[in-house]
Amino acid sequence: MAHLLGGENLTVSFATRTILDGVTLGLEDGDRIGMVGRNGDGKSTLMRLLALRSTPDSGRVTKRGDVNVGYLDQSDVLDGDLTVGAAIVGDQADHEWAANPKIREIMGGLVADVDWHANVHALSGGQKRRVALAKLLIEDHDVIMLDEPTNHLDVEGVAWLSRHLKTRWRANQGAFLVVTHDRWFLDEVCNRTWEVHDAMVDPFDGGYAAYVLARAERDRSASVVESKRQQLVKKELAWLRRGAPARTSKPKFRIEAANELIADVPDPRDSVALSKMATARLGKDVLDLEGVSLDFKGGDSASRTKQKLFDDVTLRLAPGQRLGLVGVNGAGKSTLLRLLNGEITPSSGKVKRGKTVVTAVLSQDVKELDDVSDLRVIEVIEREKRSFSVGGKEFTAGQLVEQLGFTKEKQWTPVTDLSGGERRRLQLLRLLVGEPNVLMLDEPTNDLDTDTLAAVEDVLDGWPGTLVVVSHDRYLLERVTDSQMALLGDGKLRGLPGGVDQYLELREAALASGAVTGGASSGSARPTAASGSSAVVSGPSEAEKREARKDLNRIDRQLGKIAQQEEKLHVQMAAKSQSGDFDALGELNAKLQELLEEKEGLELEWLEAAEILGE
Repeated sequence: MAHLLGGENLTVSFATRTILDGVTLGLEDGDRIGMVGRNGDGKSTLMRLLALRSTPDSGRVTKRGDVNVGYLDQSDVLDGDLTVGAAIVGDQADHEWAANPKIREIMGGLVADVDWHANVHALSGGQKRRVALAKLLIEDHDVIMLDEPTNHLDVEGVAWLSRHLKTRWRANQGAFLVVTHDRWFLDEVCNRTWEVHDAMVDPFDGGYAAYVLARAERDRSASVVESKRQQLVKKELAWLRRGAPARTSKPKFRIEAANELIADVPDPRDSVALSKMATARLGKDVLDLEGVSLDFKGGDSASRTKQKLFDDVTLRLAPGQRLGLVGVNGAGKSTLLRLLNGEITPSSGKVKRGKTVVTAVLSQDVKELDDVSDLRVIEVIEREKRSFSVGGKEFTAGQLVEQLGFTKEKQWTPVTDLSGGERRRLQLLRLLVGEPNVLMLDEPTNDLDTDTLAAVEDVLDGWPGTLVVVSHDRYLLERVTDSQMALLGDGKLRGLPGGVDQYLELREAALASGAVTGGASSGSARPTAASGSSAVVSGPSEAEKREARKDLNRIDRQLGKIAQQEEKLHVQMAAKSQSGDFDALGELNAKLQELLEEKEGLELEWLEAAEILGE
């Protein structure tokens, strides 16, 4: 594969802290790389260096002369005075860009419901993100770098972006580098993972699931002392192995390794015990919506018309229920939480609340912390309560704060100096120590890194109460909730026995038929002609699937034989090593390397065949 760009001995320091120390790495044709690591460890810094948007303190970044690099910044960089059309295609006439089917597909997938003539500054955060993505993706780039591209995108937007990136180039052409906390997205689009930590970068083969397995194996073999981190990694791995079928369909050589590693790991949560505890705290009645309708006013100030956001919605929350809510931006997910919390009253219908119900809501902007901005982190928690029970275990405020990533030094940081992700973690802790029995989380994954998300999920596993989560993060929804429901933009709430995949199928069918156009968006987009067909991806034929199944069976047999040969070689090498016959040992080692290369090639073939079958 051809080398595209790379960094040599990159070093970056801020004040007294070294962010990157002598890092050397590169991108080649066919690389699909996801970057993970804790907030502040240097992921965005490394991406800016490789995109030539900043310079290192020492070292250099080189790229092949003809390589074109596209970069999506985490912050909003669009000119707010431009219209949507001008921001995306510049001064091109409609017939110019519309003649290109690739551009039409991108327009239909990202901005079909955005007003083509609206000024950028008037758009929502999610719409601005989609406009910026569309502007980048319609251009021809050999390398694309995306810093948190899934922020503000709904489930549909994330699914569309994953399909686009998987089909944008041929298998061994082009490359992209992405920083995201969306673990489903990482698993879906990446074939390599870079972990940025302690001023260095560790590469791993595969997406997020393979990275978790490899990291757990690495930590175990190195006898890492960080026992808390290992337990979280193992628990996360147990979920990957026991979770949704789409995620557990891994090659047998991966499944066996995972089974050995997690043999002693219990289920993420004891649902029966938690349900008993929740019933004891809540009684039989929690929160019910009965025939609820809610009107909202649309249009300009001169001609406001009433439209129904909810139409005869009925929802009954049970003690200990864990419910996930999905829907397009503007469909009313956050409004539904406000209804359940009693912040707004419906236009018609009833909201029934159990006598013992104590609710808590984690909002998207966490402005609630403004009232304690003069306090330090530990003081905020101790002000609420000094001890807390999670999963039957007692924690001090300091222990609980540390469990969610606040080190002993960080616990004394003023609230005003916290980052967005740290503020979100602190507010979640603040809510939990208040001991609510109904917890509602509105986009809780914003600004959190993958390690922190695993820690948050670990805390929620032992929390006994009713949980309602609004999120576009498919991984989180499948991980912490037991059922999902969708707001489809037609005022109705629908159950999803098939999970998020069923929701995407329903939305795709609705868009294709023209029955649903989105949430509460009032703008009309110019490039709507492509929206119906953009989501349709032709699948493999039955003949291709039959051939792929044959390949899988053949490769499984070959891998089994190689495993036996590998075991024999190891035995022979151990014997030669003891006898001191180093010439023979060298020959055996050469055979072993050939065998491992053959094994690696077969594993790649297995993965290609499995992709055809959707496994």
